[in-house]
Order: sequence, then C-alpha cells, then structure tokens
Amino acid sequence: MLYKVVHAAGLLKSFALAGRALRDLAEIDISDRQVTRLSEEVGAELAHKRDEAAQQRRRRELQPQVASAPEVVAVEVDGGKMATRASGCGPGVHDHGWREHKVACLARLQSEPHEADPQPDPPSCFTDPAYVARLVRQVRAQAGAAAEAPPAEGGQGPADQAGQPAAGPEPSGPVRLVSTCVATLRDSKAFGPMVAAEAQQRDFYAAPRRAFLADGQRYNWSIHRTYFKDFEPITDFIHVIDYVHAAAFAVGPDPPGRWSLYREWMTACWQGRVAEVIEALRGWQARLGEPPQGADVDEQDPRRVVARVLTYLGNNAPRMDYPRYRRLGLPVTSSLVESLIGEFNYRVKGKDKYWDRPEGAEAILQVRAALLSEDDRLKRHILNRPGSHYRRRRPAERPPRKAG
Repeated sequence: MLYKVVHAAGLLKSFALAGRALRDLAEIDISDRQVTRLSEEVGAELAHKRDEAAQQRRRRELQPQVASAPEVVAVEVDGGKMATRASGCGPGVHDHGWREHKVACLARLQSEPHEADPQPDPPSCFTDPAYVARLVRQVRAQAGAAAEAPPAEGGQGPADQAGQPAAGPEPSGPVRLVSTCVATLRDSKAFGPMVAAEAQQRDFYAAPRRAFLADGQRYNWSIHRTYFKDFEPITDFIHVIDYVHAAAFAVGPDPPGRWSLYREWMTACWQGRVAEVIEALRGWQARLGEPPQGADVDEQDPRRVVARVLTYLGNNAPRMDYPRYRRLGLPVTSSLVESLIGEFNYRVKGKDKYWDRPEGAEAILQVRAALLSEDDRLKRHILNRPGSHYRRRRPAERPPRKAG
C-alpha cells in the first residue's frame, strides 16, 4: 500500500491528484496531507541512502551492485529549474525564487565500433526548419532563456505545410538498454560524488567504452575532470545546434541566407570541422565589431551573439570531435538526460507550484528519480525499508519469547 501511495505521488502532477487517484481507483482511504507526508518521508530516506553511497565511495567501500560490467556506458548531466519557497514561515509563499535541480542520466548502451564514420552527413531532422525551430525553443526554455526562437525558414517541406515539425529520424547511434538517474537541488560539489557513486554501483568504471556528455556549463566539466576523467568528454550536439543557429540568424542578410549559414555551420560541426566555423565567425566579428565593454547592449545584438557563440565554440572545440565519437559507437547528443529533465519538470513545475526548500524539494526529486530509474528501485526500497512487512527478519531481530 505504501508503494502505491508513493508511486502515485511521484507519477502524477500533484499530491492532490495522487490522493484522488488512490481514493477513486485503488480504494485507499487516504488524505492528500497523508500522501504528502508519506512521500516526503520516503523521499528523505532515498536522499539519505544516496548520500550514504557517496560517502562509502569516498571511503572506497562502495562495491558494484551488478553481476557483470557493461560494454558501453554514458553519463549525461544537465539541469532544470523549479520554484521554491522558504519553509516554516506559515501559510502562503515566502522568499520564493527559482533554483536549479541537477539531473544525471546513467545509461548502459549497446553499440559496435566502426572503422569509418557511420553517419558522415547530419540526420535529416537537423535540416528540417520547423523541427530545428522547435528544438531551439526547447533548449532555450529549459535553460531559462526566452522561449522565443526565430520562425522556421528555409523552405516549404512537408513539415512547413502541416504547420508542425516533422519527427524526422534521430541520429543513428547506440541503443539504450537500461538507464537510471540521480537528481538534487544541492550544488555541483555535492552532485558530483552522487553521480560517481551511482556509476560505481553500476560498475561503469569497468566498461571498455565510456562517454560523459554535457552542455557548456563549466561545473559539468569540473565534475568530469574530478570523477570521470577516463570517460570520453563530449559536448552535446543539440546545444551546438542552438548556438550556431543563433549566430546564423543574427548575421544572415535574409531568411534564405540565415538558413543557408545555419546548415553550413551545423554540417561543419557535425563533421568535426568546428575550426572552420570559428574562423568564419571571427570574420563576421571583424566586420561587425565587438560589443562595447560596459555598455548595455541588447542580448540579440549581432555583435553580442557572435561573441557569445565564439566563446562557446572556442571553449568546447576539444570536445567536439563527433566523427571519432561515432566511430567509437558513442552517443553525440545528451538526449536521454534532456528527456529526463522534461519528465522531472512535469512533476515539479507548474502554475503556483512552490516547493519547500530544502526538504520538500529534495524529497520529491528523490521519489521522481527512483520512479524514472529503470531498475525498480522505488519498490525495492519500500519493500526492504525498516518496518516493512515484506522484509524477512534476521534471527537477532526476532523479539524474545514471553516466559510461560
């Protein structure tokens, strides 16, 4: 019954919806307040278990929990945002604000290495105007930037005629077998050991082929250097698309010219020729000039956009050798964790939804992470937690018999 309660609380959009579903469908007579209390209790237990694993890894006491080491693995990290409020201040929302919740997806994959690049040309979805426009909007909205992106331009294909982005084929690459996730509202110094502990328990460090994917955030690559230095560092190609798209639409003379520049620069990055894109952008910077220091320049000013994209590509160029990653059978996009961020947002974001920090926010993240992990960990935790009727007692735990 407890599993049903916590499962519903992590699955549905609110504790109130979970309570209603439990009463109407599962015939469990429970209040919304009780659903909240039980879910936060289990979430706190999961957080403690996660933190204890990180401590065990630091003491080198943590052992793998799988029968055999995987062949190909990927660790993908990203972040979303959730609204929080101060707890213990009475009714209403006090000291509200946005906080980043960090998420890691750890995936065991299946793929084969190749002698030559198995996909030298970009997949068609990255050359579909409507699909790319939607992709850019999603990336910017998730990053907390304005969700507006330039309208789809560059042709009247089937997607444009229908008014919706064509799904398009995804980039060919490794097949996901099993994935689990880690989430927290804490900072990157605490997040790194949590992800490393999860990787240790799944024996990722013993895999022959290992990848670490992230966007351009500095703290992500700090986590890589500290805990995953033997993993191949890969800059997520979806974020590269966002940056070259912004640059092309900032400097292009007209709609066809902007789309042509985007395709040219995106293709060059896909084929590992990022140096050519950097050189082209430097030429544009020489023509436009750099944004004046200290001046209040609009975010969409072409000078500022070009400078920002040049910085991003220059910092990440060593992690953009995509043809080599494809030959190794490694992924080039962090689509798994991007999808997970959306799954977390479904539960933790919404109108007038504020989470008590840190306890309430951290607890719901743990319940959601356990539910989204593909190893049944939420059920296993509940059935083996102290006090569970399904946990077999050890002889030392049996109560003494009464005399007589």
